[in-house]
Amino acid sequence: MSTLAPECTPIRQWWVLTARGVGSALRGGSVVTALIAPVVFTLGFYVPLHTVITMFSGGTVEYGRFLMPLLALQAVSFTAITAAFVAATDTVRGVDRRFAAMPIPPGVPVAARVSASTVRCVLALGVAVICGHLIGFRFDAGPVAALTFCAAALAIGVVLTFAADVLGALSRSPEATTRALAVPQLVLGMLSCGFLPLEQFPHWSQPLVRNQPVSQFSLALRGLADGTADPRLLLPSLLWLGALIGLVGWMSVRVSGRRA
Repeated sequence: MSTLAPECTPIRQWWVLTARGVGSALRGGSVVTALIAPVVFTLGFYVPLHTVITMFSGGTVEYGRFLMPLLALQAVSFTAITAAFVAATDTVRGVDRRFAAMPIPPGVPVAARVSASTVRCVLALGVAVICGHLIGFRFDAGPVAALTFCAAALAIGVVLTFAADVLGALSRSPEATTRALAVPQLVLGMLSCGFLPLEQFPHWSQPLVRNQPVSQFSLALRGLADGTADPRLLLPSLLWLGALIGLVGWMSVRVSGRRA
């Protein structure tokens, strides 16, 4: 009796499954992809546009500083797409069904996948900040602003990862899931105030561009970076995050209940 295995608490199960997810990411190459993606986004956005934006703005917009919030959002969004692929793969392979037949609380596998994706999100965000520094971005408001910016971007990434994980768990095709999520990421990114100043968009599209979530997230992150953020600026982003958490949380409960 003295050699019995230690009790398998939910915390211990979460830790083991998180380590499984991180190990799979290292072996499968998704960590390397998360590190490369911010570099690709920087080259794809900054190189062809910085001269044009500087010229049309009369030198009032430094595009490297302007673009940095979108680079951070694209980096964490790409990590979320990878999370959807992992969740869909587990569903197709029957891993979730196997977990449901074991003494594991329904939320533990989801929490473990989100935790493993958060590790990739932190790495991608770090590379995005380095890329932003290389193209001229600086945290003018000091180290507190830098920490706040990174914490806010990481929080957005965790929420997006949770949403992508739930959508991936509902899918029957990992490849189709990633393609379906990649299109909104790129479209909303390029039709946002993080990609171009609002005045550069056609007048009829400006209300949509200004109020969609990527624009609001970009404006909030930009304000946090330069120290100009106030409650009025942050409120729309908080409302978007709250709505997304509520919707995805409800979907997750429904999915877990159906499997149980």
